[in-house]
Amino acid sequence: MSLRGASFGYGDGPVLSDVDLSIRQGEIVAIVGPNGSGKSTLMKGLLGLNERVAGTVTLFGTDSADFHDRARLGYVPQRHTLSASVRATAEEIVATGRLPRIGWLGRLRATDRQIVARSLDVVGLADRAATEVSTLSGGQQRRVLIARALAGQPEVLIMDEPTAGVDAANQHVLADVLDRLVERDVTMVIVTHELGALERLLTRIVVVDGGRIRFDGTPAAYLAQRADVHHDHDSHHHDLELSHRASLAQGPLDATPNDRRRP
Repeated sequence: MSLRGASFGYGDGPVLSDVDLSIRQGEIVAIVGPNGSGKSTLMKGLLGLNERVAGTVTLFGTDSADFHDRARLGYVPQRHTLSASVRATAEEIVATGRLPRIGWLGRLRATDRQIVARSLDVVGLADRAATEVSTLSGGQQRRVLIARALAGQPEVLIMDEPTAGVDAANQHVLADVLDRLVERDVTMVIVTHELGALERLLTRIVVVDGGRIRFDGTPAAYLAQRADVHHDHDSHHHDLELSHRASLAQGPLDATPNDRRRP
């Protein structure tokens, strides 16, 4: 996936301008920045959900305007919980992730059901397949949403704030789930405010602020340049947490990407 001179907007001018960004297979990229910075706009630009007003976006070697195999892109939305009014089991929710592959009128075959079961297993919820999602915890529901995206067998998984609204213990459970995806060579783009639980997985950090990319590099480079990357007033807890963790244990941040993939 690559963006060159890309700008995105909503009709009254660009929200995000002059973006140059390439995401290679197997990378785990965190996109961070203050509210209103443009990071969600960048994510939607990758998904083709907002208007591109300039530049180019290439998905799997094809201009995004001509790209139609959307099943290759998995999306986990920012949602604290699934609606309490949803009367569906975890398995039924995850099965809807097969729709991009089989079509709205398609019927699940044995192979599709195996993929659904495998997706639930990857996120550690195989034993909750028949459980109504409304009775699951917030962290478990977030894992159901990840499993739903995985059921489409995407090559790139784009996640919007996967740890938001999830307690610390479940954030680490989610990080373990994503670690399994690293082993499967799934490319991930993660919009987040909370780097702490995800730090050991990341190969790159992209900082978006003021509608532009301000930094794009390794976690170690980010730590070294943090003071220059962020405005003085822009002291986010993810920066402070990353700095604190690094001061306690330099190992994870100084490790190579391959080292971080093998905790």
